Amino acid sequence: MEFLIISGLSGAGKSRVADMLEDLGYYCVDNMPIALIPKFAQICMAASERYERVALVTDIRERASFEELFGVLDSLWDLGCDYRILFMEADPANIVKRYKETRRRHPLAGPGVTIETAIENEIKLLAPVRERADYIINTSNLTLGMLQSELYRMFVGGDTRRKLVVNVMSFGYKYGIPIESDLVFDVRFLPNPYYVAELRDKTGLDDPVSEFVFRSPEAQEFMKKLENLVAFLLPLYVEEGKLGLTISIGCTGGRHRSAAIAKALADFIEEQGYAVQCIHRDIQK
Repeated sequence: MEFLIISGLSGAGKSRVADMLEDLGYYCVDNMPIALIPKFAQICMAASERYERVALVTDIRERASFEELFGVLDSLWDLGCDYRILFMEADPANIVKRYKETRRRHPLAGPGVTIETAIENEIKLLAPVRERADYIINTSNLTLGMLQSELYRMFVGGDTRRKLVVNVMSFGYKYGIPIESDLVFDVRFLPNPYYVAELRDKTGLDDPVSEFVFRSPEAQEFMKKLENLVAFLLPLYVEEGKLGLTISIGCTGGRHRSAAIAKALADFIEEQGYAVQCIHRDIQK
C-alpha cells in the first residue's frame, strides 16, 4: 500500500493536489486530524486490496501539533506503514495574490495580523515538516497542467501518454451532437453508403462499407489531415494535464461514414501509444 501525507502552506494547493491524485487512482481524504492518522492507516492496511494508494491532507498550524505529528509518524513505522510526505509551498507573494483573488481569510490571520505576517509565521511553523518531506512542490509558477504533470511524474511515472484516455465516438447528426464532445468533425461531405442497396443494412464496421468510404479520394485526404491534426494536438493536451478527450465524428445517421472514420481514427491513436476507446453511439439506430 502507498500511503502519502500531503502537508504544506495554506494557499499552496494541497486540496487541488488531492483532487488530482484522486484522478490518478489515489483514495484521498482532505483535512484529516492528526490523531486519526494511525487508525486510518490501520483500516487502509487491513483492506489493502481496496486501498492500494492512499493520500491524505493534514494541516499543522500550532507548535504543539509538531510533537503530535512526529509521534504519529513514528507510530506509522511501528505499524509497518511505509509513508511518504509531500510538502506543498509557494512564494509568499503568490499566496497573497491567491487569497486576495478568492477573498478567503488565511487561517493564521486575525486582528492585528496581516496576511503577509500570517504567511511568514506559517512558513516558520512548518519548517520542521518541510525538512522531513520526501517531495516538495512549489506551485508559484505552475499551471494546473504543469502541476498535474509533475504529480504524474512523481507518483505514476511511465509513458505520460498513457494518462490521457481518448474516446472516439461516431454519431448521427439527426440524433444530436454528443454533449461530452471536445472536438467534433462532420463527415457528411463523403459519399454515403446508405444509397448503395447492398450496403444500406451494413455498418461502417463492416469491410464492404469501410472500403466504400475510403475508396473516395476525399476520405483519404481527410484522414491524412485528421491524423496530422490529432497527432499535433494530443501531446499538447497531455502537457496541459488533460485526462480525458472525446473526439466525435458525425454523419447523418451515425451508421456508415462516421463509424468507419471513427474506427480508423481510433486505430491510429492507439498506434501512437495512447489509451483509446471507440464508441459508436447511434450505430444500432
